[in-house]
Amino acid sequence: MSQVIDLFRKYIGIPSASKDGSFSKPSTPEQLTMALALEKDMRSLGISDVFNQGDGYVYGRVPANAEGQPKIGLIAHLDVVDNEPCAPMNERVIRYEGGVVDVGNGITLDPALYPYLENWKGKELIVTDGTTILGADDKAGVAEIMALSSRLIGDDTIKHGDVMICFTPDEEIGGSAADMDLKRFGADWAYTVDGGALGGVEYENFNAASARVRFTGVSIHPGSAKGRMKNASLMAAEFISLLPAAETPAHTEGREGFYHLVEMSGTPEQASLAYILRDHDAEKLGAKKAFLHTCAGFIRQKYGPECCEVSIKDGYRNMIEVMKDNMQVVSRALAAFEKCGVKPFSAPVRGGTDGASLSFRGLPCPNLSTGSINHHGRGEIACVQDMEKMVDVLTELVRAR
Repeated sequence: MSQVIDLFRKYIGIPSASKDGSFSKPSTPEQLTMALALEKDMRSLGISDVFNQGDGYVYGRVPANAEGQPKIGLIAHLDVVDNEPCAPMNERVIRYEGGVVDVGNGITLDPALYPYLENWKGKELIVTDGTTILGADDKAGVAEIMALSSRLIGDDTIKHGDVMICFTPDEEIGGSAADMDLKRFGADWAYTVDGGALGGVEYENFNAASARVRFTGVSIHPGSAKGRMKNASLMAAEFISLLPAAETPAHTEGREGFYHLVEMSGTPEQASLAYILRDHDAEKLGAKKAFLHTCAGFIRQKYGPECCEVSIKDGYRNMIEVMKDNMQVVSRALAAFEKCGVKPFSAPVRGGTDGASLSFRGLPCPNLSTGSINHHGRGEIACVQDMEKMVDVLTELVRAR
């Protein structure tokens, strides 16, 4: 196997799931173990200015061997999701000749549902035994950045400016970009290597908000409740029915936004609903927030002014607001793929990305593919040849112009 695959298989064998709701930084001690492993490997490869911040952030630099070049940053996160087991890791390499992929443990992937598999006929795929996730999100990106660094250090004929590296913790729970030390990082612009299928260049994402809707009822013995009981749980059910049924994640795609009910609880006296709201268009997201207040007003008018209240909190924003003035960063990535014989594509991210937060902090930062798909599940797959190709793409990305 190539160096990038050897590194990848090493890193996925180190459990490093983050955990939402934790009060520590990083959220799990396993991430510190992963950070130490990366620090050791970075020093071994000869990467300069290696700095382990002690909280899961690890920085480094591949020094320039050409003058007058920008300082290009590359970022990947060392944590994986905790919604599925990530250990013990029993990965294997299979050759794909078409048809359904039997991962194991009852997990199968049918090209009818995962059409991208057709692009991998004749290639080697890395899968698990179906009992864990693979961790390609984002240890594929970590391995590709490390393999690139090794290539640049070992081949002085590849001319490039400073390549700034940062591995971050807690990305899967939204806790990495805000605490990244951009001054220490020192890049003029950067790319997160944290995407999916080979060729992806992402520079649009959802605008995000979260909402909590609380209902207050009047609980009376059901035997004497007529005309007096106000059931908070039924108010919540009625509120749900007021929202457009076709604007949920299960009915939307592309740039279509949604209301997503993520939590509900209730008794006749008290009930609560939690939503996340998403839209690529900021004005449309604003309309969704306004409509929640309209629905709450209807409930109050029907059941009383104290019966329903809505609180809304804004989240991340669409990085296109920043990237539209920095499209040379995107163009450089597109050209790197094309130089390597890969047809690039761009699609709006139906989620968030560290690049969005970093872009609004003053570091333009689109997202690049890793050569893996089906993240966050036990059917996650990485392609050997596509990961190797990504190292070539990153080489072209940082090559001196």
